[in-house]
Amino acid sequence: MKAIYLDHAATTPIDPKVMDSMLPVYQDVFGNPSSVHQFGRKARRILDEARRTIAKSIRANEKEIIFTSSGTEADNLALLGTARANRDKGNHIITTVLEHHATLHAAEQLEKEGFRVTYLYPDKAGIIRIEELEEALTEDTTLVSVMTVNNETGMIQPIEKIGRLLENHQAYFHTDAVQAYGVMDVNTATLKVDMLTVSGHKINGPKGIGFLYAKEGTSMQTLHYGGEQERKRRPGTENVPGVKGLQTAVQVMLEEREPRMEAYHRYKKLFLETLEEEQVEFTINGEQGSMVPTIVNLSFPGMNVETMLTNFDLAGVAASSGSACTAGSVEPSHVLSAMYGKEDARTINSIRFSFGMANNDENVREAAQKISKVIKRLHEL
Repeated sequence: MKAIYLDHAATTPIDPKVMDSMLPVYQDVFGNPSSVHQFGRKARRILDEARRTIAKSIRANEKEIIFTSSGTEADNLALLGTARANRDKGNHIITTVLEHHATLHAAEQLEKEGFRVTYLYPDKAGIIRIEELEEALTEDTTLVSVMTVNNETGMIQPIEKIGRLLENHQAYFHTDAVQAYGVMDVNTATLKVDMLTVSGHKINGPKGIGFLYAKEGTSMQTLHYGGEQERKRRPGTENVPGVKGLQTAVQVMLEEREPRMEAYHRYKKLFLETLEEEQVEFTINGEQGSMVPTIVNLSFPGMNVETMLTNFDLAGVAASSGSACTAGSVEPSHVLSAMYGKEDARTINSIRFSFGMANNDENVREAAQKISKVIKRLHEL
């Protein structure tokens, strides 16, 4: 039995083209990019070329790209670095309860340091209300951080509207675009963001590499101490093979995004139609018209997250949930709790399915059929 992977929002399989581009770098390019000799210059050229490719993909300047070890580090640098650097202008930050923990935990750390953080709640569709953001803004607000696409529900936030709202305010605007980059056209000029986070392993690139776009002039403190790499914003010898892999993943993504999106739309439609054909009871968390094609979060009435995930895995289907599962207990999804309330059953009976490179029409349909059998069997117990 070949297992079927429906957890691309967690991580994606690496594209063979990415692997092929990285191997020669591992074998032949060992120089330190900061060294002035030919070995160092060879490594530096790889960084420079990748930086240009990535900057072009989001309509940015190459000087505005900071390579990091992950999306988490990029989120941390955006929040902690910017808030601390601009404390003389105010100590108020606005974010949402929907954010990835890389952002939420950074915000919690800032609260410990004396910053005041306002957490915005979504409507029942999982979308932030612009009016509430506008009401929360003060003269002391120095940073607003709202993710572009939620990693649990796939819901798209009104980033362009927020960007326009903040255009004449002192607050820097950061967005975690980890789930958006690769499935949407991410244009920093249109979005009017000052900072934007991306992770390599979410676009069929390698793990251990990501980047933060920081608009020219953004005031930011470094989180680490050491050398002067990445224009003094992120010290440490750069991951040259990882950067090369990220560049290739970006190039492939740009070339294949349109046909991939058509396929992912088809997979989601086929998946849901098959569940309906099998007469499985479920509801979609969020609104179909406002979410990316790669993610769908489903509530199965009368079910339990931990039991479902275990049985899906035994049946050969890999999926996930926003709930933190521990032995004998399940912590409700913080995203679904924000949307529906902590006591709502959907917070502990919902599963995230996410589509990508490991899928095709056949295995998506097969996965839905296997899931249907599991749900029906669990109902009978």
